[in-house]
Formats: sequence, structure tokens, C-alpha cells
Amino acid sequence: MNHNQSGGERTNVRRLLAFSLAALGVVYGDIGTSPLYAMRECFHGPHGIAVNAPNVLGVLSLIFWALVIVISVKYLAFILRADNRGEGGILALSALVQQVKPGVVLTVFGLFGAALLYSDGMITPAITVLSAVEGLEVAMPSLHRFIEPLAVVILIGIFAVQSRGTAKIGALFGPVMLVWFAVLSVMGIVEIVKAPGVVAALNPTYAMSFILQNGWHGFIILGSVFLVVTGGEALYADIGHFGVKPIRIGWFAVALPGLLLNYLGQGALLLRKPEAAANPFYELAPQWALVPLIILATAAAIIASQALITGAFSLTMQAVQLGFCPRITIRHTSADAKGQVYLPLVNWALMFSCIGLVLGFTSSSNLAAAYGVSITSTMLITTILFYVVARWRWKWNPWVLGAMTVVFIAIDLAFLVSNFTKILHGGWFPLLVAGAIFTLMWTWRKGRIALGRRISEKALPLGVFLRDVQERNPVRVPGTAYFMSGNPGITPHALLHNLRHNKVLHERIVILNVQIDEAPHIPESDRLSVDCLAMGFWRISLRFGFMDDPDVPAELSRIAGDVFPYDAATTTFFLGRESIIARKGAGWCGSLFPWMARLSRDATSFFHLPPGSVVELGVQVEV
Repeated sequence: MNHNQSGGERTNVRRLLAFSLAALGVVYGDIGTSPLYAMRECFHGPHGIAVNAPNVLGVLSLIFWALVIVISVKYLAFILRADNRGEGGILALSALVQQVKPGVVLTVFGLFGAALLYSDGMITPAITVLSAVEGLEVAMPSLHRFIEPLAVVILIGIFAVQSRGTAKIGALFGPVMLVWFAVLSVMGIVEIVKAPGVVAALNPTYAMSFILQNGWHGFIILGSVFLVVTGGEALYADIGHFGVKPIRIGWFAVALPGLLLNYLGQGALLLRKPEAAANPFYELAPQWALVPLIILATAAAIIASQALITGAFSLTMQAVQLGFCPRITIRHTSADAKGQVYLPLVNWALMFSCIGLVLGFTSSSNLAAAYGVSITSTMLITTILFYVVARWRWKWNPWVLGAMTVVFIAIDLAFLVSNFTKILHGGWFPLLVAGAIFTLMWTWRKGRIALGRRISEKALPLGVFLRDVQERNPVRVPGTAYFMSGNPGITPHALLHNLRHNKVLHERIVILNVQIDEAPHIPESDRLSVDCLAMGFWRISLRFGFMDDPDVPAELSRIAGDVFPYDAATTTFFLGRESIIARKGAGWCGSLFPWMARLSRDATSFFHLPPGSVVELGVQVEV
């Protein structure tokens, strides 16, 4: 008994360590590559500050406490608790908020935070890849003119392989990042030994003295310091893949020590060689190690980019299922892992955006000026939404929660205001992108609500229709007809049109209602319900989570044989296709929604219906 128990414990430990290693590759790619450019931007960027001992220790102190308070305390200790049945991310958090405090304002907050993450998904691959290959300039200055073309080639390669899925490639991510953090640590330790006094930066008084002595300039430097915590939202978004415990182990055992040692090492180097501020990360390495380090840094940059790309795929899938985005093509790249998806439209849009950023900004230092505005805003929104969940869902003590939230919001606001100084230097780009994406998502949501309202106004209650069928007793033909309906209480207009024009009904009529729940996943046992109405009419309700693949035929095939089996050969799906017309005076929103509706993927492919068994009946709706 004890032997079996100890064997099970060892298996659990091995599994936990394996998940922690995998989390290193996916979760910490973004924050793990920040040493490539964060310290450099503090001392060499557009707002770089003088390289002297008080400033170096002050910046290092700010970096240390930012990592401790923002990542270790705020995200690892608190935000990661706010999972929506195991899934994280700002849309999952917004769904939790709507369950306890539904309202337009909080919905807008969540949507805008999600839109901001898309702009981060564009900038992160560009800045990480550029900063990695810029090491070539340190090794051989004559290679400067090849940096941009090489970065573009790498980005094209990253996006070109997305359609194949990341299951096999992802297996290498964890070990590569483990080597990366080990190299960060060793590089840092070597320099710390040469200038051990740099460890004094862990004292928070250096951070406070830095801000007080440098005034507004010191406050602006917070915008560069923020670059060390830009991967915070990735921690939260990926808890559905690994769970909270492996992410915490990966951070405290590997990522945090590696980052701190490297930042301290860069600071120690600057204390000895102030001229190294142009690229302190690569200056840490001896000349013979530069090329291997550039290769490793490029691999880490690719991993960081991959994490943001797959995050954008997952975020878009959630937005589609929750009704914030038109239906688009979603391909599942793994038969085993449900979360591994490929979205061609998102993939190519991100690729061209990243290439445009590389060619437009030309260097990672210029890109850093645009980086941070979007993520600071998202972090502030996450803090506010977390407060709502903790206060009204978990019933936490309002005084303790309020005090903690004030501290987090104060830090978020300080980073946000300092990043606003970047707006004229490129920070306008992520805000412009986020504003455009938010406008599209909000328009789609409002349009769908208005469309549903217009359809309901003209709809015939199902009970009235059934009574009419009983009185008229129309001709019935063999087979089963499924009529999809967004409201199970009304008669689908496709059913009305079919009866009006063909004068017949199938022997079995199924009113099929598909709902997307605010939970990420719905267990198979809870997905399907069947109700017998009368005269061969049935009502089937299917529920999917916003992270589930809505495969309707697969679910229908599970109907018990004593009810009636699903037979694709004798089944016809009738769908209503709305042709949306903008009303006069509807404004820009009313004009944009019909255009988005025309671009939306058809229901046949989205719900995996057999194309040869689908009949579409159209109707014009004025919105």
C-alpha cells in the first residue's frame, strides 16, 4: 500500500515537473526575452538616463520590485486565482464579471483590454526578433544592413509554419527556454562577481531615491522599466494549458532567478563600463560566445513570438464563440489538444503587421518606444475586473481587498502615465490598432443584438405554429429535418418558408438550438438535451463552452437510439441566412455591421454540417 502510494506520488511529481518545463517554453517566452532590450532602453533609449552608480542601482531596484510586486504578487499570487473553470485571460475574466456584475461599462473594459492584447501580439514578435538579431551588429558592425532583412525572413518563417500546428515544435520550447534562463543566470553571475556591490539594488530605498532625485525624467524611465514585466498577461492567459501550480514553479524556480541575475549582471557591467549601455546584454558575453548567444537569443525570440501568436489565435476563438467577432475559419491542428488551433486570417494579418513594424521602425529601440502602452492599459483593466470578481463573487473582505487594489492600481497607473510619454514616438500605433479592433468587436456585438431583436419582433411563437400545424395537418414526407434557431421558443423562419413554399413537412422536425456558454468548456454529459414536443416535433439544445469546437453532427450522433438516431443519410439541415440591410440614418455602426456580416464564415462549415445535406433559405432584415 505504501509502495503504491509512493509510486503514485513520484508519478505526480514527474508530471508536475514536466508541466513546469513545458510552461517555461510557452508562458515565459515574452518576459524571458526582456533582458535583450529592457536595460538598454533605460540608459540608451530616446529618454535614456545618465549611466552612473545612483542611476544604475536605482533602475535595478525598480526592476527588482516591479518583478516582485507586479508578477510574483499581483499575478502569481492573486490574478491566477481568477480562472473561469480552468481557463484564464481577459475574456475569460470578463465572462466571470458578467456573471456577477453584468453591465455595459465592464463589458467595454473587457473588450478594450482584449483589443489591446492584439496590438501586443503584433509588437512582441517584431521587437524580440529584431533585438535578437541585432547582436550581429555587436559581433560584426559591418552586418548592420542585413539586420532588417534577416528579421523579416525569420518572421515569415515563424508565421509560415503555423498551419502545421505547434505540438511537435512545442516539445522543444521548454528545454530551449531552460537553457536560455541558465545562460542568463551564468552571464549575470560572472559580472556580479566582478562588482558585488550591485546587489545593494535590492534595497527599495534606491528605487525611491532614483525617482526623487531625477524627478520627471526618472518617472519617464518607468516606461522603460515596465518592459521587464510585459509578459504578465501571458501568465494569466495560459493557465488553461498548464494549470496554476506548474506556472508558479516555473517562475520561482527558474524564470525569476534567471531574470534577476541577468539584470543585476547588466547593472554590474554598466558600473564598470558605462559605454556598454548601447547593448549591455550582448556586452555581457565574451567575444567567442557572441554567435552561439545570438543563435540562442533568436530561438528564444521565436518562442516568445510563438506564445503571442497562439495567444492571438485562442483570444480570437473565444471572441467568436462569445459573440464579439464574426465567424472565421478555425482549423484544429491536433486531434488530442483541443486548444491547438490555426486561424489563417489572424495569422497573415499578424505577419504583415509584424513585417510592417520591422520595416517602419527599423530597430528594436524604436519599437520599444511603441511597446508598453497597450499592456499597461490591459494590466490596469485586469486589476479592475479582478476586484469585481473578488468582491462580489468570492466575497473577500472589502477593506483588505480595497487596500490591495489601490496599491496595484497605483502601480498600474504609474506605468501607464509614464508610457503615455511614448505616444508621439510610436505609442500611437498600438492604441490605433486596439481602437480599430475594439470598434469592430463592439459593432459586431451591437449588431447581433439588434439583429436578434428585429428577428424576434417578426417571429411566430413555436406554440402558435404547432397549433396551426395540428389544425391544417400538412403533408409529411419521410426523413428528419433540422431547423437551426437562435431562440428555441420561436419558429425558425426557415421552417415557415419551407412550409409556405413546399407545402410539406418532414416526418420528424427538430428545432436545433446551439448556445455558447460563458464557461470555457461544457462536459459532454451536459451538452445535449432532447425534448419531445408533439406531432413528430422535437427540440434539441446543444451547449458548448467558448473554448469548445462546436461540432454539431458529432454531438447529434450521441443521441440515444431509443429516442431517434442521427443518420446523416436521411437528415437535412435547414438554415436561415439573413441578408442584412442598413436602415437610413443607422450611422457608421449600422453601415459597418452588414459589411462584417457578409465576411462572416457560413454556419455550415462553422458547425461542421455536411454540405450536401444543407438547405439555406434567405430573408432580408433591416437593422
